[in-house]
Formats: sequence, structure tokens, C-alpha cells
Amino acid sequence: SSHLQKKRRAATARRQHLKSAMLQLAVTEIEKEAAAKEAEKQNYLAEHCPPLSLPGSMQELQELCKKLHAKIEAVDEERYDTEVKLQKTNKELEDLSQKLFDLKGKFKRPPLRRVRMSADAMLRALLGSKHKVCMDLRANLKQVKKEDTEKEKDLRDVGDWRKNIEEKSGMEGRKKMFEAGE
Repeated sequence: SSHLQKKRRAATARRQHLKSAMLQLAVTEIEKEAAAKEAEKQNYLAEHCPPLSLPGSMQELQELCKKLHAKIEAVDEERYDTEVKLQKTNKELEDLSQKLFDLKGKFKRPPLRRVRMSADAMLRALLGSKHKVCMDLRANLKQVKKEDTEKEKDLRDVGDWRKNIEEKSGMEGRKKMFEAGE
């Protein structure tokens, strides 16, 4: 059994090693992704937002302000359009999810077939390998002794109780009982 334990320990250690290696890989990938996003952001800003150089005269400053306002408006419009597109896409996704949900709801379950199964088979199916008890239903039945059947035969021979009562009722019945010495 010690060989088996060593094998199990080795498997567990290998699993742990693989898990930590995967986690390390994931962390590295996340860091790479974050760095790539940051680089993309810097490139975009360098392209679309050149460094600001403030002019000396009042008129040139006013011109610069007008340009900046125009740029801000353009960017705002772009942002608004993107938001609307996103909302539209999200709505479509929601609708599709709802359709999918509805379709799943319409799926008819097949009618279940009756299966003849012994109590043993049922317990085995429910409990699996834990099922050790044998459900022999006949074992729990009461044993009928031969004497019991003899008693029952005697009772049957007595006949119908109604007939006996009728025979013993009235004057004739009393006379018979007296003669019989009852």
C-alpha cells in the first residue's frame, strides 16, 4: 500500500505543480495584456492629441480655444454614436437570450417508459456501491406451519355461521340444544 500512497502523492504533487504553472502563465498573460492596452492608449493619444503649445497673442489663443471646442464636440459625437451602438448590440443580445430561453422552454420531455426493476436493482441504482443489504422480500414473510392450516380447515368445516344461528333459533333450536346437552 505504501507504493500506492507514493503514487498518489506524486500525482497530487504533479497536479499542484501544473496548477501553479497555469496560474503563473495566466498572471504573465494578464500583465502582457495590460501593457499592450497601455501602449495602445499612448499611441492613440500621441496621434490624436499632439502636445499643446500655447501661443502668445490673445487672438491666437482664441483660435486655439475654438479648435479645441470643435475637437471636443467631434469626440463627444463619436462617443455618443459608440454608446448607441453598444446599447443596440446589448438589446439584440438580450432579445436573442430571451428567444433561446423560450425555445428551451418549448422542448417537450419524452414520456417516461415504465421499467420493471427489482428492489435490489433500484437500491443499487440509487446507492451505487454502498448497497450491500439484500432485499429478499420472501425472507420477511411469516412462515406458515402445517398445524395452522389444520385449524383453518376445521373452521371451514364448521360452515357458515349464519346457518348455525338459524338452526339454534326458535323453539326447535332450543329443543335440539337441550337434547344435545349444550
